[in-house]
Amino acid sequence: MRRKVDVVIIGAGSAGVTALFTLARAGKSFVLINSGEEGSTCTRVGCMPSKALIEAASLHHARERFDEFGLRGAQGVIVDGPAVLARVRAVRDQLVKGVVGRYHQIMDDTQFISGHARIVAPDCVEVNGERIEAGAIIIATGSSPVIPPAFSELGDALLTTDTLFEQTSLPRSLAVVGLGAIGCEMGQALARLGVEVHGFGGRFIAGVKDPVAAEKVIELFGREMSITMGARVVPHLENGQVVIEAGDRRYTVERVLASLGRRPNIGDLGLENLGIELDEHGIPPFDRETLQIGDLPVYIIGDANGYRLILHESADEGQIAALNIIYGKRRPFPRRVRMSVTFTAPQIASVGAQLNELDAETTAIGSASAQMNGRALINGDTDGLIRIYADKQSGRLLGASLAIADGEHMAHWLAMAIGQAMTLDECLTQPFYHPVIEETLRDALQDCLTQTELGLPNPPGLMPGVTMLPAAR
Repeated sequence: MRRKVDVVIIGAGSAGVTALFTLARAGKSFVLINSGEEGSTCTRVGCMPSKALIEAASLHHARERFDEFGLRGAQGVIVDGPAVLARVRAVRDQLVKGVVGRYHQIMDDTQFISGHARIVAPDCVEVNGERIEAGAIIIATGSSPVIPPAFSELGDALLTTDTLFEQTSLPRSLAVVGLGAIGCEMGQALARLGVEVHGFGGRFIAGVKDPVAAEKVIELFGREMSITMGARVVPHLENGQVVIEAGDRRYTVERVLASLGRRPNIGDLGLENLGIELDEHGIPPFDRETLQIGDLPVYIIGDANGYRLILHESADEGQIAALNIIYGKRRPFPRRVRMSVTFTAPQIASVGAQLNELDAETTAIGSASAQMNGRALINGDTDGLIRIYADKQSGRLLGASLAIADGEHMAHWLAMAIGQAMTLDECLTQPFYHPVIEETLRDALQDCLTQTELGLPNPPGLMPGVTMLPAAR
């Protein structure tokens, strides 16, 4: 007799596990099928081990500023590469163990299957020779690094984020090909740990679509590693080293980190058996507010659908898919305000609509630099820049680009404000303590307001005609 369950979940990453917990709370029967190592992309090879490496790099880099503060002797600190990488793995393994242990606690041995799942029909999945009938199927198979054919020929000299943290020592030199969030994070971190780094990007750096902000980012990153943008990169092996040809320049390095994005893990999954036409990437069409594939009882979530490859978005999608299954009918959920953070120094953040998506005629742009911010001067870190976008007529906040210390916190504040459809005036009624970096955000909001049709802010509690003085520096 075939096994029958309410839901088959394929993939034990952030999206699939969130769906699992939601379904379990509703009393639904399920089977979780996972191929390969357990643990999400974030915990195993993504945001968590990368942040552990960044923390070590930041601590080591701080020694270069000690003399400025009257602190002597820091130049004696050295990098023990094997020890740095060993700690990264130890932190990662602890996090993976915690995540995996949490979902195994609520399952018995029959509810978890290790193996490669293949969809036989919209209501049937095959794994390890067993066929399981399901009221619904959730595809949450994650993603893998994109590796162009030319890079595959580099052999052991090629690194991806799936293999970088398994290294037992740091390379002497490295080419980072692809300057998205992870490429910028790892490039800067490794440079700060003493590796000679050459970075190669395409049109955008760290996902920044604002040309003014992008220019600032390239300038700042260029102080720590060489940056080449827009050149075709051709790698090949030569005398045991990797030669990178980029335009009319040649670079010789020991290793290459391919950071060219991630591809959904949907090969040999049997998607053709759904009877739905697939797009050029092999992904079936799906509703972005329900994650449902057509009218089938099949949902595709997380990195597997290639839509928003960010952990909190994947977790949201797991819950959305599970709730639609529980409700038994199509129920769309609005998505969160888009936000991305690159954990470099300065931090790079994008929130809401980006400049290339907005109408130049109807968009007001405000800018502010941390150069004269009191807290930034005290911290010795005045390189920050904030760009704010708003509707000229209504003053409604639309989006922002940030390249500034502690940008992650201001990005969250802005995401909340955009989600609440706040105007610039309403944003400026909020408190901005002194001295804090957030005063630069206030300055950018004020500058943006002067570019609208609304004029100067009118803070509550001030009588008409009373001038509000800027905070003391």
